[in-house]
Amino acid sequence: MASSHPPTADALAEATAADVAARVRDTLEIVFDTVAETLADTTAVLAAAADHGRPPTTEDLAALRPGLHDRLNRLDLVSGLGFVAAPGLLADVPAWLEWWQSGADRTVRPLLLDLDPGHSAYSDYTHWDWYALPRDTGRRAVAGPYVDYLCSDEYSLTLSAPVTVGGAFAGVAAADVYLSHFEAAVMPVLQELPGPACLVNARGRVAVSTDARYLAGSLLRGPDFAAVLTGPAAGTVHHGARLRPCGSVPLILATPPAP
Repeated sequence: MASSHPPTADALAEATAADVAARVRDTLEIVFDTVAETLADTTAVLAAAADHGRPPTTEDLAALRPGLHDRLNRLDLVSGLGFVAAPGLLADVPAWLEWWQSGADRTVRPLLLDLDPGHSAYSDYTHWDWYALPRDTGRRAVAGPYVDYLCSDEYSLTLSAPVTVGGAFAGVAAADVYLSHFEAAVMPVLQELPGPACLVNARGRVAVSTDARYLAGSLLRGPDFAAVLTGPAAGTVHHGARLRPCGSVPLILATPPAP
């Protein structure tokens, strides 16, 4: 009879890291589900306008509001949700955010934003990661954490996905998550690891960390993190740090070596 051997400490650590990455994935997939629903609704609205041989307008986008309100009411983790139009997409305005937010009292309200380039510092939103990454890569993105001066003045993450109609980029569907809420959801999971760890996005920015050397919002030096996300499920090792993609969501579980 063949003898069995107990798993090594390294094997146990790998199994725990895989489980942690999967649970982080599950937490964010719930948010990405709301983004996907918004994306589907938006695509339908834009396609309907195209079928009528005309460009869409802000009046068309008003049809998104019942769905946005419903999603904000049923998911506490999401603080803001909507569609951000590519400049020039709409016939009646040069730029537009069909964006709704949930207040501390759970009241859903619109974002009232001045997008006049003559006197608004936020009129060009196309350079923000939550917009630029989906536009440039054609894939979902997690941007931040950053202080969201555009919507809430809160330290936030934004999860986004590209909206395309007829093969052309039309903008992004997106959802905001306050960093404090995300930390509360995933920090206990990270603390199950045998050592310090952090979650890093495609730009190398730390989203959540149990490692005092890498605070949330700081940049982790390393390889091409976007390439890690599309690489092996078990990740890779870079300078002694294990970098493991969190499944289907664009975050990486990084377990740096001890100092």
